[in-house]
Amino acid sequence: MPANLQPGDILRERYHIVGLIGQGGMGAVYLADDTRLTGRQCAIKETHLMSNLSEAVAQAARKQFYQEASTLARLDHPGLPKVNDFFSIEERDYLVMDFVPGRDLLEIVTGVRREGRFLDQAIVLAWTDQLCDTLAYLHSRQPPVLHRDIKPANIKLTPDNRLKLVDFGLVKPLDPDDPSTLTGLQGAGSLPYAPLEQYVDYLGHTDARSDVYALGATLYHLLSGVQPACAQERFLSPESLAPLQEINPEVSPGVAEAIAAAMALHPKDRPPSIAHWRQMFRSSISTAPMGTAQTTADDWRSILRENWWLAGLAALLLAASLWLTFG
Repeated sequence: MPANLQPGDILRERYHIVGLIGQGGMGAVYLADDTRLTGRQCAIKETHLMSNLSEAVAQAARKQFYQEASTLARLDHPGLPKVNDFFSIEERDYLVMDFVPGRDLLEIVTGVRREGRFLDQAIVLAWTDQLCDTLAYLHSRQPPVLHRDIKPANIKLTPDNRLKLVDFGLVKPLDPDDPSTLTGLQGAGSLPYAPLEQYVDYLGHTDARSDVYALGATLYHLLSGVQPACAQERFLSPESLAPLQEINPEVSPGVAEAIAAAMALHPKDRPPSIAHWRQMFRSSISTAPMGTAQTTADDWRSILRENWWLAGLAALLLAASLWLTFG
């Protein structure tokens, strides 16, 4: 494997490497200072081309990188870090995006389980709403964009309580007529969260239902505190996935049912889109709607400001009724 970049290295006469954020089998992510924009820090994802690739395959991989990077650069949503730049240096490809502060959800759920408790369902439901917004945005692009590696470790919770999907390693612009949307060189995702079709992608194309599965598996982990059994294991031994409520009895039946529907092994048995699943999820939960909480005094003041004319009309009707009664 090529050596990592070191603190002090400069890429493209612009990006000053501060340190290593994380590392995997195909590359690394670095924190860097943007020397052209004082005070701005960014995350730089570095991907290595495998040294044993043929020239033709290496060229195809490089072409795929530029196609996917240009797709990411056009995305603009609060739930996604903005991609600002992309380039290649020798056998390495680089993606430059906003640095997202905060902890990832894997760190959070792991810490909670160490304390012998579960994440509060209301908190996870509020997070679910944010994730659905982000995925609905991705899937509504033309062509639709699939993330294909949704998991707790790839979701950051920022200091202002905003969730962001932070890893684009397997993102795909979906074109049903283009074989380049197959898994190919990019891999199949993370085992506990990836649906079966991502491992047999040569038989057909992944679609929005693949992200639905990964979202369901992510929610299962967040509410149970344990990784779900991978799809292959479940296919061979259906009982390997313990019912969510057996692990965490505090999960409401509707939530458990919706997550199970998202994690159906066959794509045809899942909701066809994030929007359909979200609608089913909201209608099936017996708790308050996702993201709601007890109304505070500030909330009431905001409601009154936005609906002042209704409040005024109500006051006039009350005054009229009192005058007619006691006149």
